[in-house]
Amino acid sequence: MFSPRGPSLGELCVQALSSVEHGYDLLAPKFDYTPFRTPSSILGATTEVLSTFGPFGRGLDVCCGTGAGTLVLRPLCTRGFTGVDFSAGMLGQARVAHPDGTWVRADARAMPFAAGFDLAVTFGALGHFLPAERPALFAGVHRALRPGGLFAFPVGTLPPATSVAHWVTLGFDVAMRVRNAVWKPPFVMYYRTGAVPAVSADLAAAGFTVEAVALTGLGEHSDGSPRCRLVLARKHA
Repeated sequence: MFSPRGPSLGELCVQALSSVEHGYDLLAPKFDYTPFRTPSSILGATTEVLSTFGPFGRGLDVCCGTGAGTLVLRPLCTRGFTGVDFSAGMLGQARVAHPDGTWVRADARAMPFAAGFDLAVTFGALGHFLPAERPALFAGVHRALRPGGLFAFPVGTLPPATSVAHWVTLGFDVAMRVRNAVWKPPFVMYYRTGAVPAVSADLAAAGFTVEAVALTGLGEHSDGSPRCRLVLARKHA
């Protein structure tokens, strides 16, 4: 799962016992050599769907990390793109890898943008926000978009209870809750708190019109449901 250039087990343990921000600062130089980086298959499937709505003007990558989302924004956005993240380490890697972008350090729950973007995306970040924090996150994205702007992100669907993946993700979330109950600072990362219906309800409350489309190219669970959906949230014009 890890490249030889990726982090050691010891480094991962130190990261896991840190805060989210400091943990990603530590992991940043080796992050792109881990399975935590958004796979190219997801980026490609997202680009394919969004290309039917574009082109767009300016793009925003929320919780951009080392900049994987640029592979979606660069071909779709004619006026450039901006990435925002609270990890200085991750932003440093993004600046080196993608010097054509604009990189801003800020908490995604309090982004300093207003009506400046036509497309916003985020990849693999929702698990870092507790459900109670999503309204602030989505309100900030809504504020950052121009009227009619689109916020898009893939969400992995919960596997059926008969699958190994169901129990692996459940076990991970339970382990993280135990870790956060006994160790401070917390490291928030949960796989099962961002189901499409709950996320869609929060987006609607923030002022978006929401739909979700299956990313069929990414496969299906054993019960025939898609492994991943793309949430499309449109700010009212």
